[in-house]
Amino acid sequence: MNRAPEARDLACVAAQLGRPPHPLRRVVARCPWGAPAVVEDLPYDAAGRPLPTLFWATCPALVAAVAALESAGGVSRFETLVAGDAQLAQSLRAATRYERRRRRRLAALCEAPPRDGGASLATGIAGVGRPAALKCLHAHAAHALARPGYLLGARILEAAAPVYPARRCCTSDWE
Repeated sequence: MNRAPEARDLACVAAQLGRPPHPLRRVVARCPWGAPAVVEDLPYDAAGRPLPTLFWATCPALVAAVAALESAGGVSRFETLVAGDAQLAQSLRAATRYERRRRRRLAALCEAPPRDGGASLATGIAGVGRPAALKCLHAHAAHALARPGYLLGARILEAAAPVYPARRCCTSDWE
């Protein structure tokens, strides 16, 4: 899926978020019913303000499931897991390198020059400056859905399961 989002996808994302979406490049993952679940954001908005989260979870059920995990101490739990597991740490480093490369490529598509001089392009997932630190489990879950094989994100999704409801939710008007 490399083309720009269609109008109906943009409308669905706006309804999911309850606001217009950040400038986005494409829908990168969909829920089981075909609605957008994760989008790829451009790294800067139309005024050049940084948007350091590359993959943004839009599905309300997914967002709620990961929020419950976060509020139960999930960030510190997963930071501890990463610190003690070389495979998870390597997965995080690889995902961080990917996001940095991708945001640099996408910066060329932004309308205005970056207000931060490009500084946010060097940050990690969700704008984290220190690669081993975690900030937002939503961004890691979204990365795993956008790029299957991201081990840390997959573990976060497993811990937050189920991330989609058994019945259709926000897609009822979308079809």
